[in-house]
Amino acid sequence: MGIEQQGLKRHLRLGTIIMALIGVGLGGSIANAGSDDKYRAGDRSSGYTYAAKETRAMQDDDFANPAYIWIDQGEALWSTAEGAAGKSCSTCHDDAADTMKGVATRYPAYDKSLGKMKSTEQQINICRVKQMQAKPFKWESSQMLSMTAYVNSQSRGMAMNVKVDGAAAPFFEKGKAFFNERRGQLNMACKNCHEDNAGNMARANLLSEGQSTGFPLYRLKWQKLGSIHRRFRGCNKNVRAKPYGYGSDEYVNLELYVGWRGRGLPIETPAVRN
Repeated sequence: MGIEQQGLKRHLRLGTIIMALIGVGLGGSIANAGSDDKYRAGDRSSGYTYAAKETRAMQDDDFANPAYIWIDQGEALWSTAEGAAGKSCSTCHDDAADTMKGVATRYPAYDKSLGKMKSTEQQINICRVKQMQAKPFKWESSQMLSMTAYVNSQSRGMAMNVKVDGAAAPFFEKGKAFFNERRGQLNMACKNCHEDNAGNMARANLLSEGQSTGFPLYRLKWQKLGSIHRRFRGCNKNVRAKPYGYGSDEYVNLELYVGWRGRGLPIETPAVRN
């Protein structure tokens, strides 16, 4: 696809998004939100099931879903050669629809050479530095969000199934401990909101189970795409605790534990949330 065709595609999608948002502003839903049965697994429920019907409808329609602007950018980046090696992602991985299918269901994953867990974002940068000899993407940059969303979207509909035994076991336990540890001036743990009070209101916000299966996702509050680590940092700030850095071991371990909590739930990337 040429640059002009890509530009036209994005303009058409943007026009559809604007029309959809106007519809929501007038009080009407974009479309009838689909059944949420597929977003449940046993006693676990995706954040989709807690979202407003207008938000669910926006996610259900790929043309109304504003996150697809980043998906388009990720698709373009996939085949763009960068770095001294003159390679692109497609040089090694060919068609992402085939080679990236299932990746989002098993990350974070243990990396023997690192001796710890690595996230999808970290694997992308490993490839960029080692294989492409290109500069790594900054964590919350448009490029990283676009590439991660594009990669994860290839697993949409597949069940989350992170590995938490073997070499991953001690990191899983660290993530579990983080989830259950009280912190900050409010002396609250992740579980206090997302297990003890899922379905209850926190001021104007309906608390969900805090599942990670839609990330990177488009949050209406942010008006853009964001990573799961951005959400972790926001939650830490909400309880008046000092947040850890993007890509920190603490957050990667927490991401592993949260992924296990969502086992069996479908990958939704790119999800839309309030």
